[in-house]
Amino acid sequence: MLDIARTIDPSPVEGAPTPMMAQYLEIKAAYPDALLFYRMGDFYELFFEDAVEASRALGITLTKRGKHLGADIPMAGVPVVSSDDYLQKLIAGGYRVAVCEQVEDPAEAKKRGGKSVVRRDVVRLVTPGTLTEEALLDPARANHLATLARIGGPRGAMAIAFCDLSTGLFRIAPTDEDRLFADIAAVDPSELVVPDTMREDEALRPLFSRLGRALRFEPAVLFDGASASERLCRFYGVATLDGFGAFERVEMAAGAALIGYLGRTQFEARPTLMRPERVEPDRFMLIDPATRASLELTRAVGGRRQGSLLDTIDRCVSGAGSRLLASRLAFPLTATAEIARRQDAVAWMTGDNRLRRSLREALKGLPDIERALSRLALDRGGPRDLGAVAEAGERARLLAGLLDGREVPAEVGEALADLAAPPTELAAFLGATLGDELPLRRGEGGFVGSGACERLDEARRLRDESRLVLGDLQVRYIAETGVRALKIRHNNVLGYFVEVPEAQGASLQATGVFSHRQTLASAMRFTTPELADLEGRIAEAGSIALKRELELFSAMRAAVLAAADELRRMADAFGRLDVAAALAELAVSGNWTRPIVDDSLAFRVEGGRHPVVEAALKRGGGAGFVANDCDLSPPAAGRRRAAHGAIWLLTGPNMGGKSTFLRQNALIAVLAQIGAFVPAAHAHIGVVDRLFSRVGASDDLAEGRSTFMVEMVETAAILNQAGERTLVVLDEIGRGTATYDGLSIAFAAVEHLHEVNRCRALFATHFHEMTALSARLSRLSNATVRVREWEGEVVFLHEVGPGVADRSYGIQVARLAGLPPVVLDRARQVLGELEKGERTGGGTLDDLPLFSAARAAAPPVAAARPPPALEALRAVDPDAMTPRDALETLYRLKGLLGS
Repeated sequence: MLDIARTIDPSPVEGAPTPMMAQYLEIKAAYPDALLFYRMGDFYELFFEDAVEASRALGITLTKRGKHLGADIPMAGVPVVSSDDYLQKLIAGGYRVAVCEQVEDPAEAKKRGGKSVVRRDVVRLVTPGTLTEEALLDPARANHLATLARIGGPRGAMAIAFCDLSTGLFRIAPTDEDRLFADIAAVDPSELVVPDTMREDEALRPLFSRLGRALRFEPAVLFDGASASERLCRFYGVATLDGFGAFERVEMAAGAALIGYLGRTQFEARPTLMRPERVEPDRFMLIDPATRASLELTRAVGGRRQGSLLDTIDRCVSGAGSRLLASRLAFPLTATAEIARRQDAVAWMTGDNRLRRSLREALKGLPDIERALSRLALDRGGPRDLGAVAEAGERARLLAGLLDGREVPAEVGEALADLAAPPTELAAFLGATLGDELPLRRGEGGFVGSGACERLDEARRLRDESRLVLGDLQVRYIAETGVRALKIRHNNVLGYFVEVPEAQGASLQATGVFSHRQTLASAMRFTTPELADLEGRIAEAGSIALKRELELFSAMRAAVLAAADELRRMADAFGRLDVAAALAELAVSGNWTRPIVDDSLAFRVEGGRHPVVEAALKRGGGAGFVANDCDLSPPAAGRRRAAHGAIWLLTGPNMGGKSTFLRQNALIAVLAQIGAFVPAAHAHIGVVDRLFSRVGASDDLAEGRSTFMVEMVETAAILNQAGERTLVVLDEIGRGTATYDGLSIAFAAVEHLHEVNRCRALFATHFHEMTALSARLSRLSNATVRVREWEGEVVFLHEVGPGVADRSYGIQVARLAGLPPVVLDRARQVLGELEKGERTGGGTLDDLPLFSAARAAAPPVAAARPPPALEALRAVDPDAMTPRDALETLYRLKGLLGS
């Protein structure tokens, strides 16, 4: 708990606000939906309801300060130096924070009168999508702020604009009602800003509900399409946007709204966003939110990164590389030429282990210059951000030296060219100016190296020598007064002073040299004319030194920002090299192969493996992953090939590996189209333009949807949107309702996929009746997950091959789960009766004896005695037997079995 009890002037008149409180109330009125961090000295204070909310969210002490309208004023506060830690907790909790700073020198306020209040104003509105501080951001994850614009009513044109303020990325994507949810899921914004006119849109309610506190409604004027082009031109200082590309009106409205929202939250600080890049809809694989969740692409169960595909494949050694890999995984490509470029870079890296290790070593611990640049542009940067830029330049030269003179693929060649982008003058300037030890904040000073500036060195010498004089003065005062406990100390209120225990205070006063300043509970404080003079000299020297350092900081910051474009290209090169080397490392260590990716409808995987499950098995030291083949390529049709891909109907027991098999093939398609190698012996993937996966059961209680309703909504989306280039992965459709209803729905869904969607699909089911469809649907084949039974036990082989499962082995799985034996026995009895009735045309549940009667008639459960043949076999010692003994034993065992 933080003790924030500090001395603050109480209200002079109960019920009447002090000038300071009146100022607070005026500023707070402008930001009613944000917590106001009100700067008072070394603390940010919060009052009234803000204080109550903050104390609850942060676990800090709630105290009070005077009265307002006859009631105590709740108060809480956090130290300025550690405010980032508290901001992180508040932003994670969904709060917005208005940071109110002193914008006037206190000395100026005093000139207006003794009771004048230092002017304060909000300098920044901290929201989830506008963070830039290193302590508030995950280095491996982009922090997207997004806006959604629509022109022309509920069915009008739509567009999404999104940026990462911490890196400068800025993109605009057209969208529509059918793909909106998928596009938002791909962007994965920390904050989505939409016009308040959409608040009551029923079609968007599921999206808004899913976003929760990440959703922000703003006035519709922010999204005005008529002035959008003018606002964007003004921000970039250009006369026309023609040089940026062709943007529709709704796209410019989304982009201008994003720029406007940044203006509302960043105030005078102007972010340096890159020119907007248009995201072409057909360039990327479309993956809806349900599929992303089902495949656990970036987040596993519970929203954690651990256990996801991204977590498994991320071998990057820099934050820039991890963010780029996550972006590629969010937007798999559909352009085969671009995919091949990325594959070439990975393949080249796999061919030279020594070079790859050297590159990764050079990239390890690389400073995050993208985010350093953003902080410097917003004037929130410090000396360490300048140091990051300087170090990045050194790393760029090291990497260029490793690659120089080699024949490299196009992707690596472009990165190599960008490594030389920053001007050498900037590197020389930073290297000659910055010191070895860099503080976090510029106001601390000490970041300019010795010898960089003669005037600064002179001021430092005066300051440091004066401090040595203080030590000599303390020794002399001790000798003159005989008070060995005498100390010369300093604070921001009194400046320099002499402090002695209270018992020796009278003896110092008697000398006539020491003037009394302050009495504490156990000490007295004094000053002398000599000490006051020395203090003035020290203060002047320190002030001159800090002023000169801040001037040099401004000069270095300006030089860095002047080279921002070149530095961003260098940062992008770091990320591309890191991703290529990381994926190559993954391919070599995991025995992954380069897939063939083309514009056909092929989908052939030989020896495919689930990357996440395989990695978990390796970590656990268990059995190796059982690889399986999958072929959804268009089947042969006489001499000619069929025009569309195949469908596999997969049957088999629970826990046999059906869901793993379904997911692994979808993941292999995603990996192939981000330009990575894949966990398979061989793979040929015809580009997948849309990926749908419906594996696993879930509900949506917030929207009043049952598990079956969610299943049907997601299935409807698939059947309404899938095309011939789509890959569909469906598991257990129809199992959430009555048997015949579910079977009918599953039956009709498969027919629709075959006849209407004509897509490549994997369809797993326990409805064994559906296997008869293979006789009627030419592109449908039956496949099964194989099992074996041995001594009453079921052994899951996790092998997929042609055929049909004879049963689901549900009771065996229930036994493995630990169901009571009496329940299992009863289940076997019911299953036997139902199967018998199915064969004979009779026998319904009404014909079965009551459970209670069956249980009463059952003998007491006792330990089962093993069969005599098994007991005799256990007594055999094969190593001590002659051939004749073995033959006689075999006959004896046969006799026991016969008995």
